Amino acid sequence: MNFPERFSNLPEYAFPRLRTLLDHHQPGGDVIHMTIGAPMHDFPAWVTDVIMENAAGFQGYPENEGSPELRGAITDWIKRRYGVAMDPETNVMALNGTREGLYNAAMALCPEQKNGQKPVVLCPNPFYQVYMVASISVAAEPVFVPATAATGHLPDYAGLPEDVLNRTAVAYICSPANPQGAVASRDYWAELIQLAEKYDFRIFADECYSEIYRNDAPAGALTIAQELGADPERVTLFNSLSKRSNLAGLRSGLIAGGPETIKRVKQLRSYAGAPLPAPLQAAAARVWADEAHVAENRALYQEKYAIADEVFANVQGYMPPEAGFFLWLPVENGEETALKLWQQTGVRVLPGAYLSQGDPGQNPGEQFIRVAMVAPKTEMKRGLITLRDCIYS
Repeated sequence: MNFPERFSNLPEYAFPRLRTLLDHHQPGGDVIHMTIGAPMHDFPAWVTDVIMENAAGFQGYPENEGSPELRGAITDWIKRRYGVAMDPETNVMALNGTREGLYNAAMALCPEQKNGQKPVVLCPNPFYQVYMVASISVAAEPVFVPATAATGHLPDYAGLPEDVLNRTAVAYICSPANPQGAVASRDYWAELIQLAEKYDFRIFADECYSEIYRNDAPAGALTIAQELGADPERVTLFNSLSKRSNLAGLRSGLIAGGPETIKRVKQLRSYAGAPLPAPLQAAAARVWADEAHVAENRALYQEKYAIADEVFANVQGYMPPEAGFFLWLPVENGEETALKLWQQTGVRVLPGAYLSQGDPGQNPGEQFIRVAMVAPKTEMKRGLITLRDCIYS
């Protein structure tokens, strides 16, 4: 039996890799999970009521691009949040989680060649792993661009050689960044959009953490693209209810962009997609329309930021996150630190190298651990103090 080679060099995914590292060792105390970014705050209690009210919808096939009510709620939210008016018929589509969209957008939109050569897909490094797999799936060359302290924890795409930029078809960018919590400024977005206009590539703006922040709401790529008068197909936005509303299991995401972009993604979805079930679409429409629970959720994370700042106040190299719910903590070696924490305390964290690409000594995540601040506040604080005392004392 023959198997394809295209994915044969993929590293083991981060969480199975973590289980391989830790699970044959006993925890050194009560287990505190701080690895996966699965929100644990309460979602609105009325969500289950909406699902039950619309349960008959489970009998039929859901609409491929999302119900009119859901698409209307999404465009209303984009208008409120980003100040950009979009047509629910031609500019947006509902996703079954943003990972689906981040993958399928490359499948639908990345050309076979760019300027007569193999196309390049730019990825920040560290990065959400679907960016790499999408690149490989379309036979493009993924180019991993360091997002370190030297570049403000965002990739410096403008600093790439011109021969790479001439082959670039797509640039993924995550703001607020996972895992570092850095936020792209208006100037950063403007420079990136202008670079994309100059070299004619698409920007896939992954803004899934946009509603969790300390002070000011992060600028959005669509807002800046509109201000600059950029090609309406230039920027494609991805977002979801997973972090905003603590509804990762609802799988309600969105893709928004130019009409030709959405047309092509819709067409691919018709053949190979899995739309959100109708009762879940009804619930999602209500959730996108409500901001009160989002403000409450954000306030809880702001309390957690303050706790983290207090716990790590005297830790050299601690970088308070601007947004999101991860800490990106400096250590000598992420794998060794994660194993030490597990064996000595029972605190479970993710080595930064598992989110990055690069040989030993060249991997930008190698000297970091990612810590998710999603547990209830008391448990999270206990975990952070335990972690600090174990590795920084």
